This record gives sequence, C-alpha cells and structure tokens, in this order.
Amino acid sequence: MYALDCPTQGYDWGSTDGIPRFRRHEGDGSPVAEVWMGTHPLGTASVRLEEGNRPLTEVAGELGFMLKILAAERPLSIQVHPNAARAEAGYAEEDAAGIPLDSRERVFKDRNPKPEMVYALSQFDTLVGFRPTAEILRVLAGLDTPLTRRMAAELRSKPGFKGIVQLVERRLMEPPSEQQVAEVVAACASALERGLDVKRAYLTAVEVDKHHPGDVGVVISLLLNRLTLQAGEAAYLDAGIIHAHLSGMCLEVMVSSDNVMRAGLTSKHIAPADMVQCLQEGMSRVARVTPELHGFSTDVYRPGLGDFALSVTQISQAEPAGAVLPATGRRILVCTAGDVALVNQHGQSLWMERGDVAYADDSDGELRVVGTGEVAQAYQPENAHAGKLTDLV
Repeated sequence: MYALDCPTQGYDWGSTDGIPRFRRHEGDGSPVAEVWMGTHPLGTASVRLEEGNRPLTEVAGELGFMLKILAAERPLSIQVHPNAARAEAGYAEEDAAGIPLDSRERVFKDRNPKPEMVYALSQFDTLVGFRPTAEILRVLAGLDTPLTRRMAAELRSKPGFKGIVQLVERRLMEPPSEQQVAEVVAACASALERGLDVKRAYLTAVEVDKHHPGDVGVVISLLLNRLTLQAGEAAYLDAGIIHAHLSGMCLEVMVSSDNVMRAGLTSKHIAPADMVQCLQEGMSRVARVTPELHGFSTDVYRPGLGDFALSVTQISQAEPAGAVLPATGRRILVCTAGDVALVNQHGQSLWMERGDVAYADDSDGELRVVGTGEVAQAYQPENAHAGKLTDLV
C-alpha cells in the first residue's frame, strides 16, 4: 500500500473551500474544481516514498480507471463524452492534423471513451439526459417568446430523440442572441413568480443564467432532466449522454479519459459539431445506480459494462475487527470521513484521515478497514457484471 499525493485542477467553476476543507487544507481563495486520483498523463498522482515522490505509473503502470473528487460552486459546461470508436477516431484525426495535446483547440486528449459515475458527497444537482418530447413541449408551451415558439414548432414537426438532437444542433450552430436568451429567462422568472414550473426547468434556467447570462446553454438546459442526488446516492452517465453538473461535491469514477465535447456554459473551447455527433451515437436516459451489499458495511456500485466499480465502506466500533473490502487487484482508495486504517494481508497498515488517498494492488491481497469513518475504493471488476440501473424518466 502507498499513500498518494494527487494533483488538483483549478477550473473557474470550482469551489473556493470545498476541496481544501475536505482535504484538511487552508484554501487560498482560488477555485479548486477537481482532485485527480489515477495515472492519466494530464494529472498523474505520485507515490510517497522515503527517497521522494515517484509517479504512480512507475508503481502501478497505466490504470484503466480514474477517481476524482469534484466540487462545483457554479454550473459546469453542457457536455458529452465519446464512445470508444469516436474517441479512437477523433484522437487519430487531431493527431494527423498536428494539434498539440495541450492546445486549447484540442478536443480528444486520449483514445478512451469516458463513461462515468457520480457518487454524491453532499447534495449534488446535475442536468443529465433529455426530457421526453411531450415534457419538452410542456416546458416550451409555458414560455411565450419568439424563440421558444419556434423551438416548439420544430419539435412538433420532428418529435423523438432525433428531433431533440436536431433542435440542439440548430441552437448550437446558429446561437440565439443574448437578447433572445434574456427574453426566455424573463419568461421563466415570470412563470416562477406565478408559482408555475415544469419539473424545475424554469428554476434551472434562471439559476444558470446568473452565472452565464445570454449563453445558449441556458436555453438548452430547458431540454434536460434535473436530478438531485443526496449524499450517498449515485448516478451513471454513459458515453453519449448529455449532461451538466450544477452544484455540490461528489466522487467521480470513470474510464481514465479527459475527452469532453462542450457546447455552452463554459469559457473553454467548445466543439458543437463533435458534441452533436456523439449525441447521435448515444440514447439519453437518466439512471440512478442501486448498490449491492458486500458484507455488513459496504455498498458496491458496478454500473455499465464493468469498466469500473466503486465500493463505499462505513466502519465503526460496532465492528472492532474491521470490514473486509471487495477486490484484490489495483485499487485507488480515499478516506471520505473520520480516521481509519487500511490493513493488508501481511498485517501492514496505513492510517488515513478525511481526504487522504492510497493505492493498493495484488501484492496487498484482501484489505481490511478498521476505525471509525468511511472509505471509498475505485477498481476494475474482474467480470463485466453490471449493477442495476433504475430509470427515472
């Protein structure tokens, strides 16, 4: 077992105090958006050794999964991630075009797809997946503006998933003016004052506009499901699913990738054509992940096709001998609460407090956690058995 030091990302939507407080550090007033725990080349963790830190890749090789801590103080970009075929093709195209990996214009940072799961550490609000056609028409019908009337007419003429994607494509390729967006937001605010809303669509647009006034993403947000996770709940976002996290703190476990197609609500490079192409490859649905119980104290989340899994163990003095964790291969562990010790099959122990991160592999065998607190563990399952997904729409 090794203690890890993990890099952070200071994106402008990050929280100024969420991650520093979680890691027991003093913040400097600048936003901290993410902590990367893995071997991705754009943010590789390092192993603490007596002779000095070394990259985790020298100990673990390349991990196929990555764990993140994410803290959002304002909405993230509206985005979608590619599937495996699109990621491979997009990476090759940009390489052939000579676009540097660290260029602002680069979209495909690696050859990997990026399905991911969020596990809420606090109340976590997100937009994920398109609303059904009938519901979108209800949302638009309550907003009497030239833009929303035109959007409703377009969707009525071509309903269903393809029609919704076409609706998004038109807005992205020919963005509405700031004045048109402002009219939609004013109509949303007026409806809210009258006590009217459709599954929080109008509330979301008003909230998002405070951070991104006049942005096309404000209008697109009306088309998306709003989902609120309470601490301890999880949701799976497959490749091809449109989404935009709004606020809160979570763990994200994913395939080791940084491929993101953005199309609004961001100061970063946007790639609307790439985003639309990815949407055409993936059907949209919203799904919570129902965990499986492992032993007495551990919930295991195994969504999708088995690219990754997350176990969360809550341990207390009710189990003085500790709890045995699932998995025996390469693992990333983070203490999310309290003070605990990891004990491997050789009796070696590693103490952890909230925010501390560790790596373990086959040589450690089965791990046991003792103490009082909570430990989350990311790993790749030995089989592709998927956890149960519960549709919300």
